[in-house]
Amino acid sequence: MKISEKIRTIALETIATESKAVSSLKNSVNQDFIDTVQIIYQSPGRVVITGIGKSAHIASKIVATFNSTGTPAIFMHAADAIHGDLGIIREEDVVIAISKSGETPEIKVLVPLIKARGNRLIAIVGNMQSYLANQADKVLNTTVEKEACPNNLAPTSSTTAQIVMGDALAVSLLELHGFSVGDFAKLHPGGTLGKRLYMRVSDLYTQNMVPQVTVDEPMEKVILEISSKRLGATAVMKNQKLVGVITDGDLRRMLEKHDDFKKLKASDIMTIQPKTIQKNRLAVEALGIMKDNNITQLPVLDGEKYVGVVHLHDILKEGIL
Repeated sequence: MKISEKIRTIALETIATESKAVSSLKNSVNQDFIDTVQIIYQSPGRVVITGIGKSAHIASKIVATFNSTGTPAIFMHAADAIHGDLGIIREEDVVIAISKSGETPEIKVLVPLIKARGNRLIAIVGNMQSYLANQADKVLNTTVEKEACPNNLAPTSSTTAQIVMGDALAVSLLELHGFSVGDFAKLHPGGTLGKRLYMRVSDLYTQNMVPQVTVDEPMEKVILEISSKRLGATAVMKNQKLVGVITDGDLRRMLEKHDDFKKLKASDIMTIQPKTIQKNRLAVEALGIMKDNNITQLPVLDGEKYVGVVHLHDILKEGIL
């Protein structure tokens, strides 16, 4: 077998093995799962998630998912917990312990300490006959038939199952909390994702000049206005209201059709009833209008008042795609 074929075969076998592990989790959405979601939903405290080894990394990931979707959570390393970090846990917190075997020494030391404090203990565990499974108040079964590792040793399928179980909890809680797009934006103000959900047209257009001419302005004035304001377009006004737009594309088409353009006025070549956007709308909405209509500028309105222009480059510069 060629090396390329061998790599492809190994990769596909890995994906198939882990897909089977994830699929089997459907049997774990049982009463204990439902009870766990309700316990966390009704708790006035946080969710403290702990683990050791690879399970600790999975715990950190689940904590991040919980926090980003409206369920306050904190990570506690199982080894550190028995050396002072147990103070992280508050009386009202719910504790989730993640372990494949449910028999690691750190978990065996930690579990009685958690139970002695009176906190509810949830196990995400791959061994239903383990110490952790027997001691937990609720058990979420993440048993896998085998790891994707050819030696059935390296945590692969098992850690994938743990991640998916954590996601199932997070999304269930998200729905119960009625977590909205607006809520998501408040927790993700940075980066491209945050900008798509948070940045508004008003954050962009004020950086630009405000090109405008009246309907009776001659072409020399129109050309000068478009050139000097450097936005590739100008608004056309009548009685202080926006009635049209002229773009540099309109100017090119005018030159192709007319030998003597000096006799023309702005009203002769403007696009009437142009696409516009209110200043309080999301920048991503402006991008959608531009894409749908194959344009690169949008006049911005405050109610009926023309206040400026937002350009495609303004939006792309912010990384909004």
